[in-house]
Amino acid sequence: MKTSSPKNFILQLGSLIALYASVTSLLILIFGITNLKFPDEIAYYYEDESARQAVRNSIAMLVVFFPTYLIFTRVSNQDRRMFSQGAYSTFAKWLVYISILVGILILLVDLVVLMNFFLNGEITTRFITKVFALLIVVGITLHYYILDVRGYFQKRVDKALYFAVGAAVLVFSSLLIGYSYIETPSEVREIRLDEQQVTDLQDMYWVINEYYQANGGLPETIQQAYREGKLPEAPTKRDAYQFNIIDDTTFELCASFVASSPDRDRSYIPVTEKNYRWEHEEGQKCFVRTIETSIKLNN
Repeated sequence: MKTSSPKNFILQLGSLIALYASVTSLLILIFGITNLKFPDEIAYYYEDESARQAVRNSIAMLVVFFPTYLIFTRVSNQDRRMFSQGAYSTFAKWLVYISILVGILILLVDLVVLMNFFLNGEITTRFITKVFALLIVVGITLHYYILDVRGYFQKRVDKALYFAVGAAVLVFSSLLIGYSYIETPSEVREIRLDEQQVTDLQDMYWVINEYYQANGGLPETIQQAYREGKLPEAPTKRDAYQFNIIDDTTFELCASFVASSPDRDRSYIPVTEKNYRWEHEEGQKCFVRTIETSIKLNN
């Protein structure tokens, strides 16, 4: 028993750390799926992308930490059954009891947070789904460890296996559902390239404004405006950026996009000036821009 205690303590500690990461990631994943499944029309436009990013992060965490938790738990249980007939060492038992207390506190705090969101106008369906998920995930986890620390599984190893299979089914199902709500890695890359193109066009817009203020007219070509800087280039396999003059103070900047931009009409900042709107649909898009004649440059 003395030989097993330090080893089992480390195994139990690793198991609980992986458990914390897995439970937290699973809840964030379910909450993110809920926000995407039940969109709120009064939410800001960036909530969708924030929820998708939360889903991506949670999937990555679960893929790494949940198998780690299962492995550490199995090795720890085997070690206990071999050296102490399945009973916890004193140190490991303290770890489990502390984890049970922490789990109860987390459950209560999360319920307060969810209730606060609900009282501040969150959709009822979202609130009920999140509370149900919280009670199920944390409740079952606490129930398992309360039974385990009392020695319930010492002669009922098959019962512990039911918990493991149920947890694996829940996590795997959540991963599949979560993945269905996000873009593939290649699609995410293309969206990021779209965002970079908008940034490039915005930079070009301000450089052209500076050129106009310094020279009293528009440049004949975009290269002329960038005479002292590096001209942004479109990503590989994308159409080159275009600069077309419409009149003395008006021009257009064009680029091709793979996806539509987010719905900026849901932004918390009302934007009415067309010079500052960069929404686009899939395909070629030309943004008509007018010189900001009120800009004062320090030359």
